[in-house]
Amino acid sequence: MTLRPLSEADSAPLHTLMSDPDVMAHWDIGAIEDPDLTDAIVASQISAMNDGHAQHWAITLTATGGFLGVCDLSDIDRWHHRGEIGFLLGRDAWGQGYALEAMRAVVTQAAALGLRRLTARTHVGNLRSEQLLAKLGFEMEGYLRGHIQRDGERRDCRLFGLLL
Repeated sequence: MTLRPLSEADSAPLHTLMSDPDVMAHWDIGAIEDPDLTDAIVASQISAMNDGHAQHWAITLTATGGFLGVCDLSDIDRWHHRGEIGFLLGRDAWGQGYALEAMRAVVTQAAALGLRRLTARTHVGNLRSEQLLAKLGFEMEGYLRGHIQRDGERRDCRLFGLLL
C-alpha cells in the first residue's frame, strides 16, 4: 500500500467508490451519481492542500498502482496543534488491513507536522471504523446527537480523539 498526494486524475476512480451506496453508507452524503460533483470535491480538497489546511492522499497498491481509496488529515489548526482524520475505501479493499496501514501513516504524518491532537467522527453503526480507530489508540469522547442531516433524517455520530 502506498499513499500519494491526491490529484485531479483520481477523480474518476474515486467517483467509482463514491457512487457505491455500500461504500457511502456511513458518510455524511449518500452515493454520488454525478461525476461532476466528485470532480468538485477533489478540486476542493486539492485547494485545501494548496492552502495548507489539509492533506489528502490516494491509497494505492504499491505493486500495481491500483486505486483503493483515499484518506486525509483535514481541518488542520496549527495554532492549537490539532486536525481531523478520515478515510474511504472501495469494497474490494475492505478487511485487508489497508485502512489501518494508511491511517497509521496519517497519524505519523500528523505528529511530524507538530500536531498533538487528532479527532475522527463516525456515524453510529459504523463498527469497522470504530474498531480501526481503537487499534490506532483513539478513544470515544462524545456522542453527537442528530449531527448529520442525510436522506431526510438526522444521524447521530460518535466523536473519537487521540493525543499525540
